[in-house]
Amino acid sequence: MSSPPDPPPRRPVEEAGTRALLDAFAMGDPDDTLRLGDVFAGLGKRSFGMLLFIATLPSFIPIPGMGGAISGPLVILIGAQLLVGLRTPWLPAFVARRGPSRALMVRFRNLLSPWLGRLERVVRPRAAGVLDHRLASAFTGLLLVLLGVLLSLPIPFTNFLFGALMLLFAFALLERDGRLMLVAWAAALLAMGAVGGLSGGIAALVAETLARFRS
Repeated sequence: MSSPPDPPPRRPVEEAGTRALLDAFAMGDPDDTLRLGDVFAGLGKRSFGMLLFIATLPSFIPIPGMGGAISGPLVILIGAQLLVGLRTPWLPAFVARRGPSRALMVRFRNLLSPWLGRLERVVRPRAAGVLDHRLASAFTGLLLVLLGVLLSLPIPFTNFLFGALMLLFAFALLERDGRLMLVAWAAALLAMGAVGGLSGGIAALVAETLARFRS
């Protein structure tokens, strides 16, 4: 009697797709906390992507000001580390011990699952220089710092926009796709230019209104 065939080997964690990683993080007691210090263990070069992904989640909380106040500083910290050339993320102990609940990860995974399926069909590891070159990595970090600062500011209706942009950066880092990172760069620059122009226009309008009121 022949023995059953061996199961196919599992992809190591540093090669698992984004959806598989989210599935693993969502398993367990829904009330458990997924500590930030644990999310990038064993991910190697992809660790910044997973940490950025988790740090972005609060930006989708539909409460004005709350999401940005949580996500913004975390994104700034991640971007600053890429900017100065760190190869793996570092978190202060009091931050590393905190994180989202597994129940939140389940909801977010279910929300993104249809999009992740489509995304994983078109992204793949490529153009590694856009991710690993020192200057390219620093530029990614600079953009994340700027996006984190903007997310921290109480600019109405921008949380979801900046959150979506940071997810784009996170997917590029997680899937090791340099071409997707180029798209993220372009989208971030366009968004920051648009928000800057809108903010300037609003400030000018407020100043003009105040001047008329005083006169």
